[in-house]
Amino acid sequence: MRPDTMHAVLLTGHGGMEKLDYRTDVPIPQPKPGELLIQVAAAGINNTDINTRIGWYSKAVNEGTDTGGATGFDSVDDDDASWSGTPLTFPRIQGADVCGYVVAVGDWVSDARIGERVLVRNMLRTYVDFRPYECWTIGSECDGGFAQFAVAPAIETHAVACNWTDAELASVPCAYSTAENMLHRANVGAERVLVTGASGGVGSAVVQLVKRRGAEVIALSSASKTAEVMALGADRVIDRNADLVAELGAGSMDVVIDLVAGDQWPSFLDVLRRGGRYATAGAIAGPLAQIDVRTLYLKDLTLFGCTFQEDEVFANLIGYIEAGEIRPVVARTYPLRDIALAQTDFLAKKHTGKLVLIPPQVTT
Repeated sequence: MRPDTMHAVLLTGHGGMEKLDYRTDVPIPQPKPGELLIQVAAAGINNTDINTRIGWYSKAVNEGTDTGGATGFDSVDDDDASWSGTPLTFPRIQGADVCGYVVAVGDWVSDARIGERVLVRNMLRTYVDFRPYECWTIGSECDGGFAQFAVAPAIETHAVACNWTDAELASVPCAYSTAENMLHRANVGAERVLVTGASGGVGSAVVQLVKRRGAEVIALSSASKTAEVMALGADRVIDRNADLVAELGAGSMDVVIDLVAGDQWPSFLDVLRRGGRYATAGAIAGPLAQIDVRTLYLKDLTLFGCTFQEDEVFANLIGYIEAGEIRPVVARTYPLRDIALAQTDFLAKKHTGKLVLIPPQVTT
């Protein structure tokens, strides 16, 4: 028999690690019509979890994620400190990566789905009536996977057939969909591609997904992680602090896939060829960068900001998993109650791949 309450981490407001409240008495959510109840088996950690906690999305914040990742920021405007730009409601259960097993269904959903091992699409369109360029992020606009149970729309919850561990599957939703979406938007093919932040969760996903498309991958990472990034499929690894024009040559890259931004940003456009494309879905080194507009228009560059995902992006990922075309790297797993330690390790960036939380399992 399923209990009435569950273990979960409640985010109680924007700020430091002290805003993460591990509780054992949180009511288990009930699926509404069209929803599933999922017993969470594993939930990955992402930059967005930390960014949301510290209010980094607020335009009042100018620093990189690492600056306030542990303690938060003094100057956060709660009114725009979320993906959607609307205030979050607290408490909130975060966790954009939900891997688990369907244990109950709401009205209008077939009982045949009970028992499926599933991944939840992290960018939910159901709740905004599938309007273009709108979505809810699970764990931000609605509760997510840092708990023993979560609810999600049945239509956006995908059964997965593979021999991966739960922790490996939990590494996919946010990082790999973010990565695939950038490649989808920039229409990346068998080209020469520069990937920043290549050892992180999204960066390591980009390396694999770009190689899957037949591209030559030049990866930026710390020198200590060169071997690990090469093992992901990179053709060459360059130190993340290197002079890119000196290392690669001006106009030498077809595409730049960027997750870092910061002070190095102008050089990303310098190494693009005429007609090249730049795509970004992050700015962990700092959100403000200087652009010489002459570089943009005289080189006929195209810049893509990538958040919203077309429906096929997540569906394609499920296909890649089941075809054995990708495989995530899990650096370490942690009990859910150790979320502060896991986020501390995440911010230290000494790992390659994903860090994953494992909630206590419930026998029903």
